[in-house]
Amino acid sequence: MIANREQDQKMTAAEYLVWEAKQELRHEYIDGEIVAMTGGSLPHNDIALNLYRALYPHLRERGCRVNVSDAKVQARKNSRYFYPDLVVSCDPDDLKSREFIQKPKVIVEVLSPGTANYDRTKKLKYYRQIPSLQEYVLVDSEEIVVEVYRRGEGKMWLYYEYEAGEAISLESIEFECAIELVYEGVSFEQELQNQ
Repeated sequence: MIANREQDQKMTAAEYLVWEAKQELRHEYIDGEIVAMTGGSLPHNDIALNLYRALYPHLRERGCRVNVSDAKVQARKNSRYFYPDLVVSCDPDDLKSREFIQKPKVIVEVLSPGTANYDRTKKLKYYRQIPSLQEYVLVDSEEIVVEVYRRGEGKMWLYYEYEAGEAISLESIEFECAIELVYEGVSFEQELQNQ
């Protein structure tokens, strides 16, 4: 999703949670700042839903949950709340939660030209600080490329890139699928504008 910073809005996490529950649009919260979320493109939506459809039956057997863009993740208590494009949790408390996910195992962001840099830098930094997170997945919406950051030993994160013809592997949830499944029905051709 594309994020826009709200000007001069600062609030505590408690104020944000009360305020956000009453909003029509979604907003992320980063260290006191409110970030408005706007909609993504059709390819962005198709990619997220394709991955959700592939993951759901696999995770259901394992007692895990997978949620798409309207699920809030508490990245740091009283400090950071995000709406990733897709989140997986196998934590018993998260399975019962009605407010937000606290212990995500996998977070997925579908990249768009406007968010790619932010998702690869700041969000990567914030998400790596979540102790339960094992894999951070970036799915390009402009070409067939999936990047996976996988937690290693200590502070080390391993990087894997998958391209057309390969199978994506998410080790933390024992999941593998052909990359083409994630991009099924997605067109990369520019639509002609009516003139």
